Amino acid sequence: MLTRYFFHIAYNGKNYHGWQRQPNVRSVQEVIESRLAEVLRRPSITIVGCGRTDAGVHASQFFFHTDLNVSLNEDLLFVLNKRLPDDISVFDIIKLEDKIHARFDAKERIYDYFIHTSKNPFRKDVSALYDDKVLNLSEMNAAVNLLTKYEDYRAFCKQPDLHNTTICKVHTAKLFSKVNGNELRFHIASNRFLRGQIRIIAQKLLDIGTGKFSVSEFEDCLASKNRPELIKPAHPEGLFLSKVSYPSLNLPSPCSFLSLDDSWQEF
Repeated sequence: MLTRYFFHIAYNGKNYHGWQRQPNVRSVQEVIESRLAEVLRRPSITIVGCGRTDAGVHASQFFFHTDLNVSLNEDLLFVLNKRLPDDISVFDIIKLEDKIHARFDAKERIYDYFIHTSKNPFRKDVSALYDDKVLNLSEMNAAVNLLTKYEDYRAFCKQPDLHNTTICKVHTAKLFSKVNGNELRFHIASNRFLRGQIRIIAQKLLDIGTGKFSVSEFEDCLASKNRPELIKPAHPEGLFLSKVSYPSLNLPSPCSFLSLDDSWQEF
């Protein structure tokens, strides 16, 4: 009899060509599947992730499930973390009585996009540097405030025709700044996201901040569903999948450095 296990993980995506297994490139899924198969002494293991992340994108909280016909030893968490590279961590292995699907049963996903405007060697792999920009933050925030008013995000999707629907129920969208003003955080939560959606929006926010795109043009794209002439995603290293919630499973992320504490001020 197969038992479903949920794995609660995080990874730094710098050294990976995204989450999903692909031929001839290194992916997070491929590394985990191979290490898990070694530890469990199986020819192969197939895992199903809660979503996909692009090359270079991080996840401070991510879930995958796998169905196994063996009982897992209590030391699997320790052993698997020893076998995995340092940029992938497993926090919890959860045996489920019901077969929740890691991707299709997720009710909410939260992403954070980090920007720093002064060169910082301790931010270079986990935040996007835009050091030549003088940003109009009030205009950027005005655009962010529009995101919860619309549901169809076809205009800000890399390949909209690959999706059955481009409807996303964004219920939270906020812009934060550090007290020093040199770091920004775009925070967005929805039931689902489209391919490239957040990085495309983040780049448009930066274009608004530098006067290359206007708030009215941004809203016109949302209202008309017409894509802007230039679709360019922001740098991948600034993007984190930071929380995934399920109806019967809602765990905090152990990555406390991403928490919205008092050092972040909302506009």
